Order: sequence, then structure tokens, then C-alpha cells
Amino acid sequence: MENANVTLENTPALAISELTKAYGKQVVIRDLNLTVERGEVFGFIGRNGTGKSTTIGCMVGLKPFKKGRILIGGHDIQQDTIEAKKLLGYVPSEPACYEMMTGREFLSFIASAFGLTAEAFDTRIQELVARFDFNPIDLDRRIGHYSLGMKQKISLMSALVHDPLLWVLDEPTIGLDAPATAELAHTLRQQAKEGRSVFITSHSIEFVARCCDRVAILAQENVARIVDLRGGETFADLKLAYDTICLHHSEAQA
Repeated sequence: MENANVTLENTPALAISELTKAYGKQVVIRDLNLTVERGEVFGFIGRNGTGKSTTIGCMVGLKPFKKGRILIGGHDIQQDTIEAKKLLGYVPSEPACYEMMTGREFLSFIASAFGLTAEAFDTRIQELVARFDFNPIDLDRRIGHYSLGMKQKISLMSALVHDPLLWVLDEPTIGLDAPATAELAHTLRQQAKEGRSVFITSHSIEFVARCCDRVAILAQENVARIVDLRGGETFADLKLAYDTICLHHSEAQA
């Protein structure tokens, strides 16, 4: 058993192999293969309708699939769902909060689902409130009275409250002002620095380039190219690849 634990600790945060997802006869993702290493911020971009959110839905256990395999820290999301989900923190494209709860009640509810003690919860909340510049007074207001930006911050905080191995974010900058977006970028990098991993989709190529080590560009049911920003490629390379693949601009035009 000890050797098995060591093996899991050395596995990638995310490993997707041969993932295919269809809605009826319409195939959205076909034979997708991806790996996100521990300590990596990984971007996943493409035009609307190319399967970004569908892929994330499969990753976090919200969408069933019949072909392929997804491992979260070595745990199969379909066969070992509970253990896999313990390692996930998920932020959907629109804030998903119980609006009749206060911010504190909602965060406490999420924390309890992951088994945090009251003491650990209090410590964690203090850290997250400071990190996201969230007024502690607002924690005791109902979420239904929050602005969109405040709801997004609570959603981000709820996905980090249990200190997940893999933080999955689908368009996380929605509703955030410039300072909050800058703090989010810093938090993404800090997660990686601490050995955790991030998987992020965004329509902002600038934000992705600022945060990510590698970026996959999705087109025609699969990844068309991975740009390695950690390995020496630049924002210009990413922009050119996106324009060529997604906007069908030729390199000569670019």
C-alpha cells in the first residue's frame, strides 16, 4: 500500500486519454489526450462550441462519457469518483451559489462536504478573504444581495477552501474588476508554486498568456496545438497560433 501511495503522489494532476464525448450523433470531443503536471497552470482555449466546457464537465464528473479515461491525481473520475472529486476545486462559468445562504454559510457548507474541521475552516477563510480582498462583513450577508463580482469571488473561494490538488476554472474572470483579475492571476501562479495545478479556460488570450505554462488550442473536436510558454514560446506565438487555427488567418496575413 505504501508503494501505491508513492505512485499516486508522482502521477500528473490530470491525465485524459482517448476522451470522446457525443450528444446523440453529434461528436463534440473525439479521442482527446491531455496531461497536466503537478505545479502547472494549463490553459485550454478555443472558439465557442469547440468543447471546452464539455471537456471540463467530463473532468469534474458532471457529464458522463462512454469512451476514454480521466484521472485526477491518479484517481479515475468515473470508477473512483469520490476520491477523484476530493482533489478537485471547480469554478463554473457562472457563479453557482445558494443565494439564500450567507457567504459564510455557503463556504462552511462546502468545507463540511470535504471534512474540514471548524478550526481549519476559520483559518482557511481568513486566508481566502485576505487573498481576494473580500470584506469580512459581507460574509454574513446573503449571497443573493451580492454583486456579480462578489458572487464570483465567493465561487473562487469555495473552490479553494479545501486546498485542492487541481483547481478547474471555466471563464473565471467574469464579473471581476482589474485589481481582482490581477489577484486571481497571482493566485493561479501561487497554486503552481506550491505544487498544485490549475486548468483554466478563458476568452482572454492575454490573461491566459499571463498565467499559464502551456496552452492547448482546441479545434475540430481535438487539440490542434499546444503552445509552451514555459519552454520559450511567447504571447506572439500564442496569438498567431490562435488566429491561424481559430480565426483561419494565414500566417502570411498575420
